Amino acid sequence: MKVWDDNVFPMAYFITWRTYGTWLHGDERGSVDRYHNQFGQEKLSANEIRRKQHKAKLKSDPVTLDAARRRVVTQAISDVCGYRNWHLHAVNVRTNHAHLVTAVGALKPEVPLRDFKSYSTRALRNAGLWNFDHSPWVDGGSNRYLWTEDSLWCACNYVLNEQGVTLPDF
Repeated sequence: MKVWDDNVFPMAYFITWRTYGTWLHGDERGSVDRYHNQFGQEKLSANEIRRKQHKAKLKSDPVTLDAARRRVVTQAISDVCGYRNWHLHAVNVRTNHAHLVTAVGALKPEVPLRDFKSYSTRALRNAGLWNFDHSPWVDGGSNRYLWTEDSLWCACNYVLNEQGVTLPDF
């Protein structure tokens, strides 16, 4: 069994981001903020007062992605990979988040995350599916480094096969 890998860059990244307003601080599912975001650290606990405070600050209703929006976002992600010459291993756009696994070479994961979100927003606007000045996405997202073939396979399997039922295309 190989225990040491001289790779400087991961094989790929597992990138996830959520839609705007669908998982607020104080939510019963827990959340992370800039002070509670280390790997393995417990999430912030449910707090109805905090959730209501964050809900009152929303610029619009929470964003959900219907079939048309999901198609546009999926295509935008594919387009970014084609334009940037990145390899898209897996993608699954859900009603309130997007998961993907991509190989981007020497780039830090914040670069593709930014590009995926901005291209998706532009594509939604061009399709007439997003008419607000603010982003349909939360700030930031999750970037997991995939160093081994096993971790790459597991992430792709999770994205493609472990997201629940197939969403209707209408």
